Amino acid sequence: MFTKLSKNVLYVFAIIILVALVFSFYSKSLPEQKDISLNKFMQMTKENSFDKITIRENILMAEVDDVKYEAKNGLNVSFYELLEYYEIDSEDILNIDVEYAESVDWMSILSIGGMILLPLLVLFFLFNTIGKSLKGNSKAFTFADSKIRKYLPNKNKITFKDVAGLQEEKEELIEIVSFLKSPEKFTNLGAKIPKGVLLMGRPGTGKTLLARAVAGEAGVPFFHISGSEFVEMFVGVGASRVRSAFAEAKRSAPAILFIDEIDAIGRSRGTGLGGGQDEREQTLNQILVEMDGFDKNTNLIIIAATNRPDVLDSALLRPGRFDRRIVLHTPDIKEREAILKIHARKVKTVKDIDYVKIAGRTPGFSGADLESVINEGALLAAKNNKKLVSETDFLESIEKVLLGPEKRSKVFSEKEKNIKAYHEAGHAIVASALKDTDPVRKISILSRGMAGGYTLQVPVEDKHFKSKTEFLNELIVLFGGYAAETIILGEPSTGSSNDLEKASEMAREFITVYGMSDLGPISFHEEENVFLGKNISSRKTYSEEFSYSVDKLIVQMTTEALEKAKDVLQNNRELLEKIANKLLEQEVIEQEEFDLILKENPVK
Repeated sequence: MFTKLSKNVLYVFAIIILVALVFSFYSKSLPEQKDISLNKFMQMTKENSFDKITIRENILMAEVDDVKYEAKNGLNVSFYELLEYYEIDSEDILNIDVEYAESVDWMSILSIGGMILLPLLVLFFLFNTIGKSLKGNSKAFTFADSKIRKYLPNKNKITFKDVAGLQEEKEELIEIVSFLKSPEKFTNLGAKIPKGVLLMGRPGTGKTLLARAVAGEAGVPFFHISGSEFVEMFVGVGASRVRSAFAEAKRSAPAILFIDEIDAIGRSRGTGLGGGQDEREQTLNQILVEMDGFDKNTNLIIIAATNRPDVLDSALLRPGRFDRRIVLHTPDIKEREAILKIHARKVKTVKDIDYVKIAGRTPGFSGADLESVINEGALLAAKNNKKLVSETDFLESIEKVLLGPEKRSKVFSEKEKNIKAYHEAGHAIVASALKDTDPVRKISILSRGMAGGYTLQVPVEDKHFKSKTEFLNELIVLFGGYAAETIILGEPSTGSSNDLEKASEMAREFITVYGMSDLGPISFHEEENVFLGKNISSRKTYSEEFSYSVDKLIVQMTTEALEKAKDVLQNNRELLEKIANKLLEQEVIEQEEFDLILKENPVK
């Protein structure tokens, strides 16, 4: 059975085909038109080639054997004066009919007009029919409505069991779950449950997952929308979508309305950009009004997520709105192990995988990073035609997530390989010679992502603080590659550019952020990026003299770090040669093999 829309479309196409056939027949029936000179036309007239001549203003027309001849009367004289001019006796052409036509060829005009107008009418009918059908059936033209997505509690249900770690964060949200399940337990005592919960944390730490878990635990509908989906080029559309989203969520209460990346519309107001008609400000104002306008009996909880809480407007964070703020940190080693096991449930793996070892290799990884590690390991196993994913695949995928895919096909000259080998060997030896540095897990001169080679250092346990000694030793390790190139090859290469950038930034933070230098325990940390809602012009908080002192001290620190790295490598030159040659021979040295080399050749 055809729908009404399908039938109308078929009718339109049938009309188009019919019109095309008519015009095709009409165009074939028209005689061929041929423009000729006036001399040629009058010569053919003298030869009695025409049966009939039609004259329209200064145009002479005649038709012979389905060929229409036209000539322009450039002399601007009458036809009979033309006969005299070309010495043609009028008695010689008595059998030719001469006819004077109107100055406007209405038939031609109507014909051309019909050829243009009829397709336009067909297209108008087609789009009008489709537009009415879409407007009546799917409301495609109501673009001011919210683009909110609704997830029912029984569909793809996620609970706290699916969220590894975040124990304290889940405990904070349990009372929200209890309120959604039995609100009278709180209201009978006169308690007010928080209307808004703000989840703050790095990207990938599980903010959206935790919000869906709250809805799953409470067994209520979950409404999801991104902050950027409210904003449009037309002022007022965002505010309209806010009203629509809140109204739809209220109709399904008790429910949870989740606004992801709320900083897209919740940035501080009053910068002067866009004035009072700024679309973001209007949208934010509407959110503030909606959160204030909640009925006391409306069991609707607003959960928002952001990784930039510092740019949010203070009105959003005041009591009565987002007054419950929960910070999500990157998981520790136990939490990483649990997250890895959860994501590994869907993957066919070999038995006895040491997830503690994998978790130990991934400090600082977020939940999304760990999910990517499991997925990349499965992809790697499939690529190698394995039936089960092994621990080696997961360990290999860690480096891919950290640095990017391995580029074995990238061709380097022998000289460049030599530079890379000594560079990475320098990093590894300096790291092993100094105390309070992370152990070397792997050395490679194979390219990955943007790196030409790498020395992978991973701490034995999670670190939350860094001492002054650790800071300075890490700075020296960064110059290990630069020092090795200078000692062995006589000069550094551009391969050290990233190390120098990190070292300079680390030295500046050492002085201006952490206050560990001789300049004293003082911090002058400034925001590097300017966001709407913050001051566009920031006041300088230190003098030019202090800035000069900082720059001078940075040069001093980096120079001293380089000299110490050189001292270490000069004392271990034989070891440097041995490790570099090993890298040139096999390209990769794993931790076990590196530890064995150091056992046979202790670092001085």
